[in-house]
Amino acid sequence: MKPVYLVLILFLASYHSSAQPKVDSLENVLITAKGDLKVKTLNELFRAHLSSDPVKAIAYTREALALATDIDDKKGMAASYNNLGVAYRNQGALDKSLEYYLISLQIYETLDNKDGIATTKNNIGNIYSFKKDYGQAMKYFEESHTQFMELNDKEKIIGSMNNLGNLHNDLQLYEQALKYYSESYQLSQQSGKVYADPVNNIGNLYFKQGNYQRAVEYYNRALALARQENDQLVVLNVLSSMGEVYARAGQYKTAQAYLDSAMTMSGEMQAFIFEPNILKSMALNYSKQGKMKEAYELMVRYDLAKEKIYGEESSRKIAQMEIALDLQEKEKEMELVKSESEINALELQKTRMIITITILAIGLVLGGFNLVYSKRKSIKRK
Repeated sequence: MKPVYLVLILFLASYHSSAQPKVDSLENVLITAKGDLKVKTLNELFRAHLSSDPVKAIAYTREALALATDIDDKKGMAASYNNLGVAYRNQGALDKSLEYYLISLQIYETLDNKDGIATTKNNIGNIYSFKKDYGQAMKYFEESHTQFMELNDKEKIIGSMNNLGNLHNDLQLYEQALKYYSESYQLSQQSGKVYADPVNNIGNLYFKQGNYQRAVEYYNRALALARQENDQLVVLNVLSSMGEVYARAGQYKTAQAYLDSAMTMSGEMQAFIFEPNILKSMALNYSKQGKMKEAYELMVRYDLAKEKIYGEESSRKIAQMEIALDLQEKEKEMELVKSESEINALELQKTRMIITITILAIGLVLGGFNLVYSKRKSIKRK
């Protein structure tokens, strides 16, 4: 069972039955588009293909990044780096994903693009959640949620509330998690675009509480919504969760069918971040049947897959990026302090000049007065 984190790609769009006409329209625009319009179209095509054909999606956003760099389209570069972060996150390359997110965040901060900053901070929070660094995850999620509220971006508020729900779920604060999921779901209903993610995550809550029947009810609802949206990543996630539920419930054949489907999808979509959980559930399913050899072999594969994604090497690279980010923030603070000091110095210098000019003016007035007085006194004597 894995919580579904809503990855807030910039200008997030959800694709329903009208997805193919949308893709066709974008491809028609791409034929004649030039400059920053072409960059934007390529990045839109990335988003259109992400959940159904991630390999094709990555090709689009790489082309967008190359073009944006050539024409110095900063906003297009930031969006492309953010998209690459999303793609690498799905592949389980968390350190590489964070690297791209941080580059994207730096560019958006330079542009003072509040929507881009909030979106990228949300995505950075996802990485820290996967790494179980919940303090950092909370920091980034809360900052991005606050900014989305200020921007009144309802679609992204839905995603950020879903992610805050997942974080509280991980922290075993189930009541608060359910509150976030419910609010996220209600907002999506009000918007007329119901997402599968919070529905799936409510199923996860019931699963953790041992209420498998209720969990399956919500998983089935989430699966139907995800297929309606053509969101293959959520479909994959739900299939994995269903496999684990049925394994724990002792329905081994059904469990294996779900897990096999999930593993096949994970490979086809290069969504390797799901593999450790699928392998662990497969091992559980075999062990409960007494097939200990198969269970052991799957746990070996699980350990390798988990180490690749969450191991020390990945953690070390992320720590290095954190240090670099902290240094950048401190440099900005120093620049700000330096600027303030320079402003204060100029203000002091200006004040001193005003005082000096005032004293000189007073001196000149007094001198003139004394001169006039002396002349009048001299005339009187004569």
